Amino acid sequence: MNISTKNKPASISNQEFLLGKSLTQLTDWVQQQGQPAYRGKQLHQWLYQKGARSLLEISVFPKQWRESMANFPIGRSTIDYRSIAPDRTRKYLLRLQDGLTIETVGIPTDKRLTVCVSSQVGCPMACDFCATGKGGYTRNLQASEIVDQVLTVQEDFGQRVSNVVFMGMGEPLINLEQVVTTVHSLNQDVGIGQRNLTISTVGLPGKIRQLAQHQLQVTFAVSLHASNQKLREQLIPSANHYPLEQLLEECREYVTITSRRITFEYILLAGVNDLPEHAEELARHLRGFQTHVNLIPYNPIQEAHYQRPSQQRITQFTQILKQRKIAVSVRYSRGLEADAACGQLRTSLNEMR
Repeated sequence: MNISTKNKPASISNQEFLLGKSLTQLTDWVQQQGQPAYRGKQLHQWLYQKGARSLLEISVFPKQWRESMANFPIGRSTIDYRSIAPDRTRKYLLRLQDGLTIETVGIPTDKRLTVCVSSQVGCPMACDFCATGKGGYTRNLQASEIVDQVLTVQEDFGQRVSNVVFMGMGEPLINLEQVVTTVHSLNQDVGIGQRNLTISTVGLPGKIRQLAQHQLQVTFAVSLHASNQKLREQLIPSANHYPLEQLLEECREYVTITSRRITFEYILLAGVNDLPEHAEELARHLRGFQTHVNLIPYNPIQEAHYQRPSQQRITQFTQILKQRKIAVSVRYSRGLEADAACGQLRTSLNEMR
């Protein structure tokens, strides 16, 4: 699939950020600055456990060196806006070092705190039902900018993050190198198990195979949203270049290479893809390999005309899949009152401004 020139990642600053670097890399860095190797471990602790936003804050460092390096950027964002829903979900608009903004969501339950992170500023995939897709695309995020989202939410809640999902703004597999780097950093530096991380994609030719080669232990989710090629092309423009059968074949390869099942995300749109024949068609496609289907009743946005299905239609679709021996669950969006569907907060604030 070819992404048009206007959708190619914009050039970003060559500025080096400390966040996202491993203990080994940080140790190398401090030695390059003429400091002893043990400073690397101190820097690692202050970045990932104490949330330092400036080298000036790291009191165990020599004062003279701290002051000389005061302007060296760690890579932390600032909270431009925060909204809190009645269910305690918090939606953040974060301002990056270059002034661009991204969205991040903190989703608490009694036992866990999940962060929904963005992997790009905007998204080039232009899915017809998605607020982010309607808002355009600027560039990929660096690993430091993705890790920062997790630390920001953790600090704001005063609670350790247990799960991270790459389901915010952007298509993670376009930014695969930085996403994989982020996975390793969240695992090894922040201390979140890989099995508690989820990478979600609409699918790009060859990219699922590339991801499989990394042998990550993450949950892998494919946003299918349609039971046939014609309908998928209507909802996801990039599907024009990636036939459904080819996508599913690559998914089967992923399962074979990693020995891990795939989750298929399926947004239910009233009268569009939620009919019994769609459920039957979906079941035929998914029969025979390790899968789980997450049905997601649509969260309406101003920019699209789609509506949420009735509870009766949701139940009917679910039952058909269960009858066909397809593992399925229904996932309802959190934080609807706080514009928590991806892309909504940034759109709303832009309209107010």
